[in-house]
Amino acid sequence: MIKSALEKVMSHDLSEIWTILSPDEKRRITDNFKIHNFNKNQIIYAEQEEPEYLWCLLKGKAKLYKGGVGGRQQITRLIRPVQYFGYRAYFAQERYVHTAATIEQSVLGALPMSLVEDMIDNNRRLAWFFIHELSRNLGSADTRIVNLTQKHIRGRLAEALIVLKDNYGYEDDGTTLRIYMGREDIANLSNMTTSNAIRTLTSFVNEKLLIVDGRQIKIIDEDSLRKISKFG
Repeated sequence: MIKSALEKVMSHDLSEIWTILSPDEKRRITDNFKIHNFNKNQIIYAEQEEPEYLWCLLKGKAKLYKGGVGGRQQITRLIRPVQYFGYRAYFAQERYVHTAATIEQSVLGALPMSLVEDMIDNNRRLAWFFIHELSRNLGSADTRIVNLTQKHIRGRLAEALIVLKDNYGYEDDGTTLRIYMGREDIANLSNMTTSNAIRTLTSFVNEKLLIVDGRQIKIIDEDSLRKISKFG
């Protein structure tokens, strides 16, 4: 990508960071920011790898997950444009504790963490940006842990569907989720077996909360789904 086009991407899509950088810092980022195209279900980085880059999802959808008992996955976070990820392990001086992968064809940007660290040393506002990001993510993770351990199956699946809606929104019809996930991924997001996810989805369909057609899910009664999610 030519430099002028990259600067446009940075100033528009990454404006939250771009506005707090000095001209020299902007130049260093445009010189080192690399664009990568990923296919559907492609690994971005794997659990136990050494962290090297700050990743930013520019287009598409991605997930972070951990391997579990019996080969099951637990999806710990969904990534939407334009979100940053992959940097916590570097700051913690440890290997990745999860795997990052795309859900669909995606475009990502990567910036060497060594450069990010150097800029943080000289830019207090950038340091505070990452403190805020990490704090928000930690708060969301704490809430998610409580919900996954205390809610019943119906509440967990309803919450997963609301999370999908809040992250990716609806198609133009105003009801179809703008993400098409298989039953196994929905189960992994809800901390349940695939068979339980299928049974609960069927129950929601029978209650006229959803219309399900393959991987396409239409939320017909969002208010009722949110109540089930809230009260578990």
